[in-house]
Amino acid sequence: MNNTAFNFTLTQNYLLRGFNSEDLLVNDLDIKVAQKILREIMNYRRLPRHSKLCANSKCQICSSVHMPKIISAVKKNIPVTFVLPAFPGKSPNHNKVLGPLPDYAERLSLRFLGKLCERIKKYYSPGIKIILCSDGRVFSDVVGMKESNVSAYQVKLDRLIEGMSLLDIVTFNLDDFYKELSFAQMRDELMKTYGKSLDFLKYKVRNGAKEEAEPDEKEANRMYCGITRFLFEDSLYPGQTKSRAAIQKDAKSRAYEVIRRSNAWSDLIEKHFPEAVRLSIHPQTCGAKKIGIRLIGNESWMTPWHGVALETQKGYVLLKRNQAIEMGAELIYDSSGYPSHYKLYDYKHISMKGALYEL
Repeated sequence: MNNTAFNFTLTQNYLLRGFNSEDLLVNDLDIKVAQKILREIMNYRRLPRHSKLCANSKCQICSSVHMPKIISAVKKNIPVTFVLPAFPGKSPNHNKVLGPLPDYAERLSLRFLGKLCERIKKYYSPGIKIILCSDGRVFSDVVGMKESNVSAYQVKLDRLIEGMSLLDIVTFNLDDFYKELSFAQMRDELMKTYGKSLDFLKYKVRNGAKEEAEPDEKEANRMYCGITRFLFEDSLYPGQTKSRAAIQKDAKSRAYEVIRRSNAWSDLIEKHFPEAVRLSIHPQTCGAKKIGIRLIGNESWMTPWHGVALETQKGYVLLKRNQAIEMGAELIYDSSGYPSHYKLYDYKHISMKGALYEL
């Protein structure tokens, strides 16, 4: 598609999204810069497994969804804002993580996002701004995270960002929005304003398993299956006495509430940051209103809060804590004496398919 045709498509999308007439005056240079920014982001996108559509970063269907907001910022010569619901807090399962605080896994992810911002600044000086919308407070009571651990995680994450001089990355959480309420009251207000019915969600999840389902229904089904798996794994901690069948049943029930809360949080973010391009840690289909994005280079699924960083001779990989221990990796501590990551001296013993993050 040439720039003239693409400009016409953008004009149609601007009108559909309610932009005013001044926003329609877009020149070719703005378009080229915006396209380059979008390609930088989409180079690290997460797509559903076996996805046949949208195999590259130049997809015109996806561009038509996200380009209007990017061009609007470029035209004004201001940072392009991206919002990413992520970094909720560490998993409560110590078979997966080192403890409740951010460690080297989070540091790797923040460094990756920071370098992404730096690359974009080389050709667009205002750069981009990434708002990490930490969602741990939103569903902490459902997934078994202690409120004190969520608070400590948020504080340490902010300190990491400041200490790493990541000026283009900021955080936003439920505490920032409902400042004078208790944690339980925050969640109640969130669901009163933005929550959807459980029956409606179950309907979408059921339909999402069908081949002819709508994209948002398929996304609901994928999210349900993924969160159920995580909740099941997080409940298999040492000392618990429930049967696997009982844990699975409980995980399925809680997964619906996690999704309801997450969807409400997503709607709050959309209303609070209407000009921002929306990112997600979950795989997104072609033309979705969010872009699924990886958090560490070529990593495809693992997140810092569900695993640990393993240092090898060829770089870092994210995996579960018990996997690192089984490999015989050595636990490394940071300068404050807090567990940081694992180091594997004999690389040939890696038998998993985790993607390495080259420094």
